[in-house]
Amino acid sequence: MKEVLCVILGGGRGTRLFPLTKERCKPAAPIFGKYRLIDIPVSNCLNSGFNQIYILTQFLSESLNKHIARTYKMESFNKGFIEIMAAEQSMSDTTWFQGTADAVRRCMKHFNDPSIKYIFILAGDQLYKMNLEEMYHYHKEKRADVTVACNYVDPGEASDLGILGVDDAFKITKFVEKPKDLARVEDIMVEHDGKKSFLGSMGIYLFNKNALVELLTKDQKTDFGKEIIPDAIKMKSTCAFLFNGYWRDIGTIKTFYKENLSLTDPIPPLDMFNEEWQIFTRPRYLPPAKFENCAIENSIVAEGSIVLSSKILRSIIGIRMRVGKNSVIEDTIAMGADFYETVDEIKKKASEGIPSLGIGENCHIKKAILDKDVRIGDNVKIINPKEIDDLDGPNYYIRDGIVIVPKNSIIPSGTEI
Repeated sequence: MKEVLCVILGGGRGTRLFPLTKERCKPAAPIFGKYRLIDIPVSNCLNSGFNQIYILTQFLSESLNKHIARTYKMESFNKGFIEIMAAEQSMSDTTWFQGTADAVRRCMKHFNDPSIKYIFILAGDQLYKMNLEEMYHYHKEKRADVTVACNYVDPGEASDLGILGVDDAFKITKFVEKPKDLARVEDIMVEHDGKKSFLGSMGIYLFNKNALVELLTKDQKTDFGKEIIPDAIKMKSTCAFLFNGYWRDIGTIKTFYKENLSLTDPIPPLDMFNEEWQIFTRPRYLPPAKFENCAIENSIVAEGSIVLSSKILRSIIGIRMRVGKNSVIEDTIAMGADFYETVDEIKKKASEGIPSLGIGENCHIKKAILDKDVRIGDNVKIINPKEIDDLDGPNYYIRDGIVIVPKNSIIPSGTEI
């Protein structure tokens, strides 16, 4: 659809997802053993028939840039594109993006194709499977200037989201961004499945292009949720599109951990096995995972992994991950490795007292996130026995009781955390 442009916001600092964002932006964070967060919105666009996609980046974008360049190679004849649009300084403006709306405003000069009539604004850090074409047709049928996707949310989640009030025609009458006092929004509660709920903004917007240009150029406001959408409600025909499916914003370590491991459930909330709605990612042509005398329960093991005589319980083992003999991995996300080590390299590292990539022998790891390319020695225990909630260690962090070992970290043999 040549008249639709999709703009994915991928430039935030992701401070609440630290230390996973220590060396990468949030949309580049690995998920589900083989994907990255950015693959979710890009796949939704492509599966919906929209193949004109810009990804706006700013902070620590190298990993994201490489992933996009290596993954999404559009055919020469379909006239689609998936391109990175990085923050740039000019002679007239030497600042970086100041917010979501400011990022789009400063890139608008690149959206000048006259065939583009509609612009989707999408977040780069959410988990969901949504046919955006349905929202596009709904937007046109409503003759709206702006359409905001929304989802039913429990009152306990309301303070983290933009909350909508709608009339009988689903036109938005009220919008409150992240209300700390729920008394402010009690009047717009709705009934859902027999209980009180709110309509929460998903941070997914569809604008008529001319409406977006007007809203962004009338002043220098910087944020969609706090400023642009409330202005649109006053100035433009603004509707809500109800998406009654699985949707999660990955904003914190706790959410990242929980939603990743939810894929190990017998019936996961996000169906990754639907061949009619694929989640695309970089094809690596790795060999199948290899197991030797293992016990594996409710877990996902990605291709290229080698697991030797170990027990894996409700965990995700990422690509090229090696797990040594007699180890136990529980409730853990191990993101894998970017490369294999040869036998000679492993021996050389061992002679220098450096563990090989992956998890060594006789280890016990529970409720942890192991980032890419970590080296866990033999006889290591990562179990947080004192149940500490938050701590900054020498080569690890604890957030919400979850132990995180950052990318490229080394945990020497015999360590207990």
